[in-house]
Parts: sequence; structure tokens; C-alpha cells
Amino acid sequence: MSDFQPKIVAFCCYYCAYSAADLAGSMRLQYPPNIRMVELPCSGKTDIRVVLEAFENGADGVYVAGCLEGDCHFLKGNIMAKRRIKQAKKLLDEIGIGGDRLEMFNLSGSMGPRFAEVAEEMTEQIRKLGPSPLNPAYKEKKETASKEEAQ
Repeated sequence: MSDFQPKIVAFCCYYCAYSAADLAGSMRLQYPPNIRMVELPCSGKTDIRVVLEAFENGADGVYVAGCLEGDCHFLKGNIMAKRRIKQAKKLLDEIGIGGDRLEMFNLSGSMGPRFAEVAEEMTEQIRKLGPSPLNPAYKEKKETASKEEAQ
């Protein structure tokens, strides 16, 4: 499925990751257009329920981007986010979606080029995994494969 364009949601900390994304844009750096950013006041505000809802609503991959460890504007928000993402990855594995579809990255506001790299890395990782089991494209692909096997 080489034409597969994954839908990826990026939950970005306003102070660092979102600023890095803004810098990447200002520098005219190219990164995949399939990234949908959600601005958060802090990555520590990331809720497992919201991450799961992103998958329910058709995301093939999700990543959370927060401040560099030890440099959070809200002291330990990014440490809390890292813990929650680790729990969510286990949960995704248990329910059959796959924990590899969720990642956490730490960026500073001056890391525009790294933001573009992260977007590219995540897109490639999700392309290799294929559509999410909750994505209608996945169900369609599975049904087509079943029909071909029946013939």
C-alpha cells in the first residue's frame, strides 16, 4: 500500500514543540502535510483518553511533543506526559492497535529542523505499520483481501 498517507495527530506543548513547529515553518522546512497539530499549554496536560479518542477518530499515529526533560515551563509536566504515554502504549498493545503508533518526543523551541525530522520519522514509521485497525481504509483493505482469498 505505497499510496497510503497516514493521518497523524501531534499534541504539542505551546512553549517548546509548538514553537519548534512555528520555527520550522518560518525556516520553510518541508515536512509531511499529514501532521495535524493540537496545541497544549503543556505536554503534561496530555490525557490518555484524548490520545485514544484520536485513534477512534481515524488517526493512524499520534505523538506528543513536549519540552526537553528538566526544562519544562510547568516543572514536571513533560515527565508526567512521558509516564502517561508509556501507559497508553501498553494499553494500545493490549487492545490490538499497537503501541508503536504512539510516541513521545522532547524538543526545545529552537529545534525547528528537529521538529521537521520528527514529523518525517513518525510518518515513515506509521507508513511501515499501515493503516490503524480503527481506520476505515484498514477495514476496506482487509475486506478486499478476504474477497480475493475467497475467489
